[in-house]
Amino acid sequence: MLSLSYLFDIAVYLIFAYNKGVFQKIYRGKVILIEKLFNLEKHGTNVKTEILAGVTTFLAMAYILAVNPSILGQAGMPKEGVFLATAIASGLTSILMGVLANYPVALSAGMGVNALFTYTIVGQMHLSYQGALACVFVSGLIFILITVTNVRKAIINAIPQQLKLAIGAGIGFFVAFVGLKNAGIVVANQATFVGLGNFTKPEVLLALFGIVVTLIFWGKNVPAGVFWGLVVTAIVGMVFGGITGAKALPQLPRGVVSIEFDTSLFGAFASGFSELFSHPNCWLAIFSLLFVDFFDTAGTLVAVAGKTDIMDKETGELRDVEKALLADSIGTVFGSMVGTSTVTSFVESASGVGVGGRTGLTAVTTGVLFLLAAFFSPLLTAVTSAVTAPALVVVGIMMAQQLEGLEWNNIVFASSAFVTIIFMILGYSISNGLALGFITYAITAVATGKSKEVSPIVWCLVVLFIIYFVVLPK
Repeated sequence: MLSLSYLFDIAVYLIFAYNKGVFQKIYRGKVILIEKLFNLEKHGTNVKTEILAGVTTFLAMAYILAVNPSILGQAGMPKEGVFLATAIASGLTSILMGVLANYPVALSAGMGVNALFTYTIVGQMHLSYQGALACVFVSGLIFILITVTNVRKAIINAIPQQLKLAIGAGIGFFVAFVGLKNAGIVVANQATFVGLGNFTKPEVLLALFGIVVTLIFWGKNVPAGVFWGLVVTAIVGMVFGGITGAKALPQLPRGVVSIEFDTSLFGAFASGFSELFSHPNCWLAIFSLLFVDFFDTAGTLVAVAGKTDIMDKETGELRDVEKALLADSIGTVFGSMVGTSTVTSFVESASGVGVGGRTGLTAVTTGVLFLLAAFFSPLLTAVTSAVTAPALVVVGIMMAQQLEGLEWNNIVFASSAFVTIIFMILGYSISNGLALGFITYAITAVATGKSKEVSPIVWCLVVLFIIYFVVLPK
């Protein structure tokens, strides 16, 4: 197990990483222990690379600390309380993932599922936010049950290898689209649904600048090019933000430490249990949470694993996936207890993998930073959507390269891959794109006389997907 002293070492290294002299000598012994704990040499990495990857993942995910309170605040939850819950849940569950599964995957309150929480469960089903948190808690317990019985592992490993490649690439396109949307490069358009944004806006120009810089770093094989693209973009944004006074650009922090905490959401889920037995829509809410989180997590783990040695290249199975799924399930339960919507594996973890993260030390580093963020929230003003957009776009390109292994001359795989990718983007949902891809896979397999190649688990999933689309509130 990872002791507190190791966490302290990692936190110190984030500040004094590889300084020369006495400091390095003092900590060298414990760094060696950290290397052994995470099997860094076996995975072809080192402490410095892993910490850099963890920092990159954190910067790519940091937006959730602002976005989640904004979304859940519309459900009547205090934003300050959601911020604290998000930071604590993200920090501790990411550390758990790193220690338990040794995966370079960080966790936080999932995008999409937080919208489901606010706009569907609270807004349309009319549960209180306490009742919705209770539903999240129950869904997490169910996840733990199906994880320890290996049901979840069996389902993930039953996904055909070709579909896993499509899922990984599709999430790459989705991540890039999210980055472009958040930065204002792609916007809504009444005539064409989507269109290009206003390229004269300072935040759009900054994001475009960051994409160019990051692509140059990547093209020149600069070590940790994605991370340095983030740093350069943030610095340039702060400089020009100071010069022009543009509020949309990153601002120089006005403070460093904030110790005002709102703990009102801690344990709030308990008062919502009464609705589980009295509200007619509570079980539909739990099913919806289960569905979205299950396949968002599956898609994320498959996508991130595809860029590491976590996935067996021949069988397509993930090593120790049951441990990763257990950490994810525990995260959901814990998140509901401190006051946030479903905690899930974040696809932005691919940004850390993109700079060399290969082990749980990456996730632990990200977790430590989330915990520190609870105290240093003013510093996050420099991390805007325009700053993270370049990393998301370039990581999307990296992930899309998995399409190279797809059998495009096979109509079953080509059609299901296309549907998976296009609906992840246009439907703005990883889980919905995955579901429609599975349905397409089954239909084309039957049409081409290959129905026997479809496993019983996949057939069961197809039926569940169809039921999901029929019963999910619109």
